[in-house]
Amino acid sequence: MSLSLLLTGDSILQRRLNSRDDAELKPLFDKVRAADVAFTNLEGLANDYRGDPALESGGSHFGAPAWVLDELVAAGFDLFATATNHALDYSISGLVHTIEALEARGLSFAGVGRNLEDARRPCYHTSPAGTVAMISCCSTFARGNEAGAQRPDLPGRPGLNPLHVETLHEVTEQQLAVLREVADQLGLEADRQQRIKSGFAFPLADPALFPLGDLKFKSANQPQVRTSPNAKDVAAMVRWIEEARGLADLVMVSLHAHEQLGPKEVPAEFMGAFAREMIDAGADLVVGHGPHLLRGLELYKGKPIFYSLGNFIGQNELVAKIPADGYDRFRAEPHLTPGQVYQKRVQSDQVGFPADRRYWESIVPTLAYEGGANGLKLRSIELTPISLGWKDARHRRGRPRLAGREEGNAILDRFAELSRPFGTELGNEARSVRLG
Repeated sequence: MSLSLLLTGDSILQRRLNSRDDAELKPLFDKVRAADVAFTNLEGLANDYRGDPALESGGSHFGAPAWVLDELVAAGFDLFATATNHALDYSISGLVHTIEALEARGLSFAGVGRNLEDARRPCYHTSPAGTVAMISCCSTFARGNEAGAQRPDLPGRPGLNPLHVETLHEVTEQQLAVLREVADQLGLEADRQQRIKSGFAFPLADPALFPLGDLKFKSANQPQVRTSPNAKDVAAMVRWIEEARGLADLVMVSLHAHEQLGPKEVPAEFMGAFAREMIDAGADLVVGHGPHLLRGLELYKGKPIFYSLGNFIGQNELVAKIPADGYDRFRAEPHLTPGQVYQKRVQSDQVGFPADRRYWESIVPTLAYEGGANGLKLRSIELTPISLGWKDARHRRGRPRLAGREEGNAILDRFAELSRPFGTELGNEARSVRLG
């Protein structure tokens, strides 16, 4: 038995791909279609711009025509992760429109649902080569975007599958003393104590921690930010991994996370801890995305953790409608058209995504599995470098194609450098990963 699994990062699609007819794009998408199972992260809402634009969007309001799903299916994709920071860009109503569009097409998706149990639940995609189960979760989201649990007397809240992050700010004893003094003098600590007495807040379980607003501080030898995955969320996902382990040939976990540790290419501390816990629980691989650029690859117990596969389709500049709150956020005059708003935001391509090549280059891994009655085992990882057409015209860039030799080698060299801190070495010509 053998199974090939192709992975991509964020897909932000607004226009027709023509993946079978465009000679520039077709070779890459023929590769997607050739895989037994192909995965992408659906970054945005296939809601036909229906719903209620939220005040707190994921950065931009990523609505899209529902037919983008048909384009992605024609391009060869089978598995769709949907837990992203844009899942509630159009509030609950916009999310429900997207869920209905996915369901109407019978697509294999996970990460959002009409209640928390639905959002936590894996999807199962069965191909002639085998069945792949996928759990999709997100650590970067606005409060209230996470799905709510159902009660016997009330329905749950539609939303995404959350991975909450526990953040601790370590500071020196002298710095902590200053923070305490500021909190006392401004009355912040008195307000907190009053909320506790009134039953609207609770004291921290660890008396060594000092809260200031939503932040928690602790004395340490040097200042640093420490992050860890929320134990309750981890346990909830472990429950479903254990279920999926007996019902699928492969189990994968998709994590949408923007958080970083210093440079943007370096994943936050909690991400590695979470990914390893997922593999310990029985997952075969963890696929990250979110920061829109490449991060490294770790092989943990022989199983891959892709910390971010960057962009795959990047048409965020072609969003056709921007709500009034978006105009206010970007300080754009109300008479501007959406395309003009985005150009104002990036200062005519001088800042933001258009000014940085890293957002327009990525890789597409293809994982080859073989096995029999005792399950599938990863045999190889092939890395395909891709380009999204940096410096192309705005309406043409963001469409993926195979990278040329020189650009492709540079992408693979950069990926090798990003992976080295995790102990991962790329193979010959940097187009494969050494396993064992």
